[in-house]
Amino acid sequence: MAKAVIDELVEQLSKLPGIGRKSAQRLAFFILKMEDGNARALATAIMELKEKARFCSTCFNIADSELCPVCRDSLRDRKRICVVEEPGNIAVIERSGGFNGLYHVLMGALSPVDGITAGMLRIDELVRRVSSDGVEEVIVATNPNTKGELTARHIREVLSPFNVSVTRIAYGLPLGGDIEFVDEITMKKSLEGRRRLD
Repeated sequence: MAKAVIDELVEQLSKLPGIGRKSAQRLAFFILKMEDGNARALATAIMELKEKARFCSTCFNIADSELCPVCRDSLRDRKRICVVEEPGNIAVIERSGGFNGLYHVLMGALSPVDGITAGMLRIDELVRRVSSDGVEEVIVATNPNTKGELTARHIREVLSPFNVSVTRIAYGLPLGGDIEFVDEITMKKSLEGRRRLD
């Protein structure tokens, strides 16, 4: 019976990104050794995340109410929007301390090969924000890979009718990498060295 319980947990943990079977086994045995209170706290945190988390109605960041903490913060620079692919990218940028504006989460990147089109991303919502919120600069912080570049160029095109500067983060990030795994210093330098999209 105990083996079946461990196998089930290993199977579920293996579904997490970046967690192979061996890592899942290590995590499962670590959880098994945890004090009951810590294991319950972990399970509760997971369930609360699933029950309470939602997407911000403005920027699509993770939120626990209609607006995320960034959108609610009146001290943020509302003339600058940093566009990212996923909500997890925001945490990396925030840790860098190099940006004090607002965000916009696309919920992915353009990928014709995978059937992901502009209509499947939050690009129309970005256009609405730029056209009505007095935005002066849109910083495109999509991943420095083929999908991210394609997405950045598309954003530049759809925003061209507006009086807004569209910049791209500098290539302090490794080409083909993911923002989620970048350290804070590299992220800060990438934001500081952003350039206009031509």
